[in-house]
Amino acid sequence: MTTTLSTTPITHAQNLASGTIGRALLAIERAHHDLAPWNTANSLLRECTTALVISESAGASLYFGAPAVGLALHTANNATGLYERALEQIDAEVIALTHRRLALAHARIGRGAAPRLSEFDFFYGLTGLGVYHLQRGTAPAALRVVLTYLVRLTEELPDGRPGWWTDLDPSGRISSNFPQGHGNAGTAHGVSGPLALLALAYLDGTVVPGHLLAISRITSWLDSIRRGTDAACWWPEWTTTIQDDGTAADHSVPTRPSWCYGVPGQARAQQLAALALGDADRQRRAEEAMLQGLRRTALLNESGLCHGITGALLLANRMADDAPAGFFDHGIGRLLDRAKAAPTDEHDGFLNGEAGVQLALLADRYASEPSAGWDAFLLAQHTPAEDGPR
Repeated sequence: MTTTLSTTPITHAQNLASGTIGRALLAIERAHHDLAPWNTANSLLRECTTALVISESAGASLYFGAPAVGLALHTANNATGLYERALEQIDAEVIALTHRRLALAHARIGRGAAPRLSEFDFFYGLTGLGVYHLQRGTAPAALRVVLTYLVRLTEELPDGRPGWWTDLDPSGRISSNFPQGHGNAGTAHGVSGPLALLALAYLDGTVVPGHLLAISRITSWLDSIRRGTDAACWWPEWTTTIQDDGTAADHSVPTRPSWCYGVPGQARAQQLAALALGDADRQRRAEEAMLQGLRRTALLNESGLCHGITGALLLANRMADDAPAGFFDHGIGRLLDRAKAAPTDEHDGFLNGEAGVQLALLADRYASEPSAGWDAFLLAQHTPAEDGPR
């Protein structure tokens, strides 16, 4: 396959939220399970590889441009071997992008300034690029420098706030509603994304200095804002104020159990962290939190992956892999019935559209088999085997 590169976002196909790449991922997964021919996936991938966006100023990230397309090609290449040359070219661009983003991030830390969420988050930031390198497995040095940055991110800001605390609101703007910024606990844009990557990399055997300390710093902060009881806890989407007793002042009742900001993504990150730390109590709390979250899915009124039912379904299936047998069976069964009946957005994209819904339903259908790898786009990949650090 021939790829062409661009520094301007001239194609919608590479947008993981609603572009062609979502349909390509579904076609790849269907072919992976012998439900469709590979030529459908190949045709859609060709559409995505024209004028690949490689510039950070144009939005290149795990959810748009070369990194997104590269990871999609990776899922297809595992079975077909057709994309080696294209992937070599994309890998080189993503490695260069990663180092450019890291240079900016370390310079910001050196100034003692607070970060933007898009510096480190999963959708647009360095956590997403770290997931790319973890999945590809071809640039261990690039993965290690991202992990090293995440360790540094967990160090306190000069004023004592957590290193991931931003002066902006969740949309990345200055807001009178967030006069002191906020600490974001979500998976898509908050610190649960870096936590999941740190834990997945550790369990996969890639370890950097301060690795477990960074995981512990994040989990300790999440403990400080945790609400409810050990048997039924939850975490707010974000906090703007920490009270004298160390708890979050925001969110008096649980929010919707969505993948992006709610308990499914947060609990999976906590479960992975518990496996990395060997913390059985934390793992139990995470699994109980997810079980309780599944009982609140009436708050979800759509079926999409990001905000809806199938995102919770996917994460429940992944958490079930590492939980006691049968722990989530009833909740998964109820979610599956709702997912099949709930409406989707009009488009056929990945994040909130029909392609994502069908991918999650396939993941449930083939829960005992590995996927082609598309679930990495939601930090929902299977737990790596514990081979020890490297």
